[in-house]
Amino acid sequence: MTATTVTGRSLAPDLARGVMLLAIAVAHAPVFVTGTAFGMLDGVAAFLDHLLAHNQARPMFVLMFGYALGQFAYRHQVRGGDWGSLKKLLRRRSRWLIVIGFVHGVLLPVDIIAVYGLTLLMLVPLVRARDSVLCWTAALTLLPAVLVTSGPVLLALTGAVDVAGAGIMPADLGSHLLSGLQMWPVKTVLGTIDIVPGMMLGLWAARRRVLDEPERHRTLLRRVTVICLGVALAGRLPGALLLSGMWTPPVPWAAVLAHTLTGYAGGIGLAALMGLVATRSRPGPLTAALAALGRRSLTFYLFQSAVFLALFYPFTLDLSDDVGFAAAFGIALAIGAVSIVLATWLHRTGHRGPMEVLLRRLTYGRRNTTAWSSSAG
Repeated sequence: MTATTVTGRSLAPDLARGVMLLAIAVAHAPVFVTGTAFGMLDGVAAFLDHLLAHNQARPMFVLMFGYALGQFAYRHQVRGGDWGSLKKLLRRRSRWLIVIGFVHGVLLPVDIIAVYGLTLLMLVPLVRARDSVLCWTAALTLLPAVLVTSGPVLLALTGAVDVAGAGIMPADLGSHLLSGLQMWPVKTVLGTIDIVPGMMLGLWAARRRVLDEPERHRTLLRRVTVICLGVALAGRLPGALLLSGMWTPPVPWAAVLAHTLTGYAGGIGLAALMGLVATRSRPGPLTAALAALGRRSLTFYLFQSAVFLALFYPFTLDLSDDVGFAAAFGIALAIGAVSIVLATWLHRTGHRGPMEVLLRRLTYGRRNTTAWSSSAG
């Protein structure tokens, strides 16, 4: 059995990133819907979103970002690179992520790229920190991350704020860009708090090549899958019922915090499950297609945003008032299906994702681009 594709690239990390992108589409699409009253179908869609994707896709995304950094450092070391040159590459990469994320974040309220860049820029020394430092850093920042992520929902429960994403969309492009410029610094800085725990765990896992060599870690992956997904299911169920309007638990704030906290466990469990799937001797067509999508995760993350912008904003097609939660859920699945088709076509025609190519060139420079065997994410 092998977890490596014919191109010599490990299957499991790319597969995990592909599944992650589908979950992100499902988590983001309802942000652009203004309606708060649920019909039965809308309620079911909202429940599935909050149980499976909302505040669970993001931790998985962050985990895979940390894992990609670990892969980056490992490949640099294998090629004979030293720590000094690696620091320069990581800092250059982080600065360009901030630039890309700035453009993206001004246009949409759900950017994470600049947050990645800023977090990496501040924490580059931790890329080679001892394992104990990584684990303690993850543990100490977990509670602040949960509080920051849960904060808007907790405030909404008290009636202090209205967090409906579509409800605060400016009516014209100019006002929208101005609002994005004003909010981007605050959202980016606060977002770094949410990134650190998963990033540290991803670095730790990459050092052990848990997803690059899943056959060697099958027992660990199996245990992590069962325990983490079980914890996520139990811990997120009350919050999913609350956020979908189906039930109000006795202590709503506790359900919200548990929903976010166990979302980290769910993200880890989903990544571990993809590692187990990758140990199959012959990956099926769907597995290969998801891996092709994962190899181009930055490109198709931005593709999702472009579609959301075209569909929902007042100065574009303005569908936010015309669709419910269920329709948004369906749109997310359609975006995911189109992304898989396009990624498969790029793979079969031998093309990398255009944003991956751009980021690689910006990181290494045109002359040294071929030195890097890329790690999408």
